[in-house]
Amino acid sequence: MIVTRLDEIQLLELVEDLADLLMDAVDDGASVGFLAPLDRTAAMVWWKERAAAVGAGRLAVWVAHMCGRTMGTVGLDFPDKPNSSHRAELVKLMVHRHARGQGLGRRLLTTAEEAAIKAGVTLLHLDTETDSRAERLYDSAGWTRAGVIPDYAASPSGVLRPTTIYYKRV
Repeated sequence: MIVTRLDEIQLLELVEDLADLLMDAVDDGASVGFLAPLDRTAAMVWWKERAAAVGAGRLAVWVAHMCGRTMGTVGLDFPDKPNSSHRAELVKLMVHRHARGQGLGRRLLTTAEEAAIKAGVTLLHLDTETDSRAERLYDSAGWTRAGVIPDYAASPSGVLRPTTIYYKRV
């Protein structure tokens, strides 16, 4: 497994693979901001829209490759306000359903945490669907639950679900 941080050009070069990964996550029921079925063109457009933020350094994106295929991704979203330069949001941690159970999610999470430390970030936060598989990962990786917000976001099937907010001091 190879984990690589993408620059703006690399992200655009991998946009089809990233779109496929996003579609797989949505099709599998992951609450990552989209409703099912997710159109491939829409998924590609969403990723293309992230490229400028990557180029500007406001967003860091890593991909994991296994056997020559893009099988996972994670991002760090850095705030643009001076009073929040010490923190970042962990975003879009996704592992293809065929690559789960092999430590890829943990590897991506650790990569993002280590990069945050190198960037001078001391506090990370994220949100995830309550009672999702992702919660087990964050709990076991030492993240702290800050609370639950009811009916925060719709699942891919359109059902409103609670979201758990997590943070971690790094």
